[in-house]
Amino acid sequence: MTPPRARLAPALGLGVAVVLVVLAFALPPLLDWEVAARAPRSASDREVPPLHGLWDPQAWGPGTLPAVLLALLAWRYAAGLAERLPWRLLLAASYAAGLAWLLALALVDGTDGLTRVLGNEFEYLPTAREVDDVGALLRGYVDRIPSAAEDNWVTHVAGHPPGALLFFVLLVGVGLGGDLAAALVVVAVAATTALAVLTTLRALGAEDVARRAAPFLVLTPAAVFMAVSADALFAAVAAWGIAALALGATRTARGPAVAWSVLAGLLLGYGTLLSYGLPLVGLVALAVLVAARSWLPLPVAAISALAVVLGFAAAGFAWWEAYPVLAERYWDGIAADRPASYWMWANLAALLISAGPLLGAGLAHAAASVRRASRPALLLVGAAVAAVLVADLSRMSKAEVERIWLLFVPWLTVSLALLPPGWRRWGLLLQLACALVVQHLLYTSW
Repeated sequence: MTPPRARLAPALGLGVAVVLVVLAFALPPLLDWEVAARAPRSASDREVPPLHGLWDPQAWGPGTLPAVLLALLAWRYAAGLAERLPWRLLLAASYAAGLAWLLALALVDGTDGLTRVLGNEFEYLPTAREVDDVGALLRGYVDRIPSAAEDNWVTHVAGHPPGALLFFVLLVGVGLGGDLAAALVVVAVAATTALAVLTTLRALGAEDVARRAAPFLVLTPAAVFMAVSADALFAAVAAWGIAALALGATRTARGPAVAWSVLAGLLLGYGTLLSYGLPLVGLVALAVLVAARSWLPLPVAAISALAVVLGFAAAGFAWWEAYPVLAERYWDGIAADRPASYWMWANLAALLISAGPLLGAGLAHAAASVRRASRPALLLVGAAVAAVLVADLSRMSKAEVERIWLLFVPWLTVSLALLPPGWRRWGLLLQLACALVVQHLLYTSW
């Protein structure tokens, strides 16, 4: 028999999530709070904190009909198909549906919904087109981070290690450096994130949870911010690093175990060179090892990751030297104008908009069901919650977390698979509806 606390937890969690989101939207205009959601260069009277976007309602766009049809079909059939399909077919169907969902939502704004972000002058792609010497780039990277530096990096390049920029340098080098071509590559990679999480759960012996989680992972409201955001690319790399670690931790043969562990280290190591926040995914990696009850992959993965980081240091970019410089630029800029008294909790509201309000129900139910729910799922969700709290308390992520915290959203979304069947059925509809509403009412900037 389910204890009363567990029965009430989802409703309580959803209620808290809704109240938090409403307050985060309502209080700044009602109380005339200056929260600096956007930089002065892009300030607008249509700002909608806690999001970085703007109020820009539209009833219809090229992607509206495909998105609505996909949402209706998913609500009717996704859960059943996820339970019945053979595993490999489930992965293939998940990728196809996830890619379609990402593209349909982005195309609500027409092709501009795919191209406007990466083509923005403050993003990576325009800078990548100007790079003709990778060695010189790495050697001079840290010197160009400060705002006062001559020829300083633009916002997003300065705010990340060089791995992100080098990805787009690679795209330019292979002829995929156009705004649309690069956007399609990013979306194609981002659509694999759900597959990585499903693979992780199955490797840890929680295939039943993976199948229940699949519709929520594939048709996440976060798709609004994933297409097209480089942070979605970072999330995919991190997720596959975690998946490789799970496979390494659960293989019985030494060769495959070592190979998967090396791959995990390479992916996670390179991930730290994509985003300064990605090391927090290490908490999820530790949860994987605890769930697998195996620490054997740890030294192999750690050495592999360290090799990547030290390789970049030898080439001229030392992560540990760059981070303090980046922190100084961060606090010299708009971060100093963003009040912690608002953003410390409004960040969580932005996360709920990105991941969907049902996340409140999922986390509350998981907390109330620790003795009965899947151990691997609880460990992954708990690690993601811890990572979010550390990121929030660091105050290095004040605002814009609807995209910055895409790293953590897939692992938090696993909690939705633990909800009772009725909650999952109607909760999926809520998630789909929220994605469509956000996409059609707001210019989301990503």
